[in-house]
Amino acid sequence: MNDPVTEKQARQVAEEAREQSWVRPSFGKELFLGRLRLDLIHPHPQPSPDDRAKGEAFLERLESFLSTVDPLRIERDARIPDDVIEGLAALGAFGMNIDEKYGGQGLSQVYYNRALILASSVHSAIGTLLSAHQSIGVPKPLKYFGTDEQKQRYLPRVAAGEISAFLLTEPDVGSDPARMSTTAELSPDGRTYILNGTKLWITNGPLAKIMLVMARVPKTEGHRGGLTAFALEGDTPGIVIERRNEFMGIHGIENALIRLENVRVPAENMIGEEGRGLKIALTTLNTGRLSIPATSAGLGRYALKVVREFGRDRVQWGKPIGKHDAVAQKIAFIAGTSFAMDAVSELGAALADEEHNDIRIEAAVAKLWCTEMSWKVADDMVQVLGGRGYETAASLKARGEKPIPAEQMLRDVRVSRIFEGSSEIMRLFIAREAVDQHMQVAGALAEREATPQQKVEAALKASTFYVPWMVKLSYGPGLSPNSYAEFGRLATHLRFVERASRRLARWTFYGMLRWQAHLELRQSYLGRLVDIGAELFAMSASVVRAQMLGTEEAVELADLFCRGSRLRVEALFRGLRRNEDDVNYRAAQRALDGRYDFIEQGILDPAELIARGGMDSEELTTEEGSALVS
Repeated sequence: MNDPVTEKQARQVAEEAREQSWVRPSFGKELFLGRLRLDLIHPHPQPSPDDRAKGEAFLERLESFLSTVDPLRIERDARIPDDVIEGLAALGAFGMNIDEKYGGQGLSQVYYNRALILASSVHSAIGTLLSAHQSIGVPKPLKYFGTDEQKQRYLPRVAAGEISAFLLTEPDVGSDPARMSTTAELSPDGRTYILNGTKLWITNGPLAKIMLVMARVPKTEGHRGGLTAFALEGDTPGIVIERRNEFMGIHGIENALIRLENVRVPAENMIGEEGRGLKIALTTLNTGRLSIPATSAGLGRYALKVVREFGRDRVQWGKPIGKHDAVAQKIAFIAGTSFAMDAVSELGAALADEEHNDIRIEAAVAKLWCTEMSWKVADDMVQVLGGRGYETAASLKARGEKPIPAEQMLRDVRVSRIFEGSSEIMRLFIAREAVDQHMQVAGALAEREATPQQKVEAALKASTFYVPWMVKLSYGPGLSPNSYAEFGRLATHLRFVERASRRLARWTFYGMLRWQAHLELRQSYLGRLVDIGAELFAMSASVVRAQMLGTEEAVELADLFCRGSRLRVEALFRGLRRNEDDVNYRAAQRALDGRYDFIEQGILDPAELIARGGMDSEELTTEEGSALVS
């Protein structure tokens, strides 16, 4: 059991792991600073001819194979059949974004994302299997931090279909790495590390042949210690699959609670340096997160197809339901938002492929915004379908109706707002990166431990930056009716983005002035700032994508989306001025103290009934627990 970790220690661990400098350009960073650097995303980056040819050929083979898969079988049995996994391996789907010299397909991020969209459209468990294996599993950390020997040893295996998993989360540790309790102690002879601990919600865990494990090395003489990454063979003695977890959605996902009991891993299996594990995890997630907005966009595509067909064919009160205004509003929202999710996902992937952009903000914004919007899209799809949206595809099929898996998609997409960084954590992550310029200029003002003298010195130093900066925030091309003319009628939306970007920067500065060191505690305020920036990013991506596509239909959809997005941005700005954040926070603390527990009377707690009604998980033997995953 670790010693209690203070808030200061937790913040210090996270701060030390983040990238400290901005060497490469970032459209997202500039947007939060009040600068619409359209030159960083326009013209829209395009795949090279070689990447396009390779990617299209693979998508064709993948689609041909996936068209033979039965989604209802996966949903019913809650597992992906062995023949499907073997077929994917034979196609090379487990090595889609692994370099060809290691036996992979060498797909670009753009085409990797498109392949995941295709796989997830059949069943989300297939996309999750492939994504967890490649986006956050062994391949990515090895690509960025592995030695040549480690790459030669592991990458050909995972490319060929040996499934990998990422062991990070623990039962008591989610987004706070300072509290991680899994340990890795160096043996006396210095040749092996001995791992002990428990890892929770490990996607692909029951199937994994190779694992990437994060464990804490004790700090000793000659060893810096700290969170460290190790490559671990899945059949190593001491790895115990406690149980296969079950969830609301993504039936078929292979996810486990894993216990490590004196697991010996060779010292040469360390990935990167000792104590650099969290940095490896964060770097991996920068691009790894891009798979989630892609599959969110894929859901949007299908949702539009569903509501278009149903809204046209279903007749109520003498006309198709799509002719009724209440339903038409939802169809329009789904159409515009689906276009924007595609735009955000594709732009993020294209920027990653260029490899000269810092995309830590762009990837996080794409993950946050697309997952939040895909949940709304899925909910509206179910609402348009009515009872058919709530009924399972199997039930619909059994009575002769088109088996649209709408309720399944609603359940499946819900977790996207949680895993690989919940929306709340994403907002805090983006907010920290967005204010990095301010931290560099006036860091002492935002430090709770800074003395009054240090704060005064910081304020004087900062004035040389903020005076000209604030002047520049007073004007920009968004004020000119002729700016961005090449975008035609979409130019008005870019002018709005430019003005709103400067306005966003002013509100960020205001927050720092008002709360200084306590700004990090104003999470609702920071969340609104981030949500504004996310909407502005989505608007920019949509306009640039419409310009690239060059069709009237694309312009119409970009215009449709931007009109709705502008309303949301204005509402968020109003929320910065007038809100009930303080009232709500005080009420929440009173609720936590039990002041309002009278509301809870008159019910039975189903969790207590469930706990009493069945065999307790602690009664399971190791053999019985392992049998759960067979």
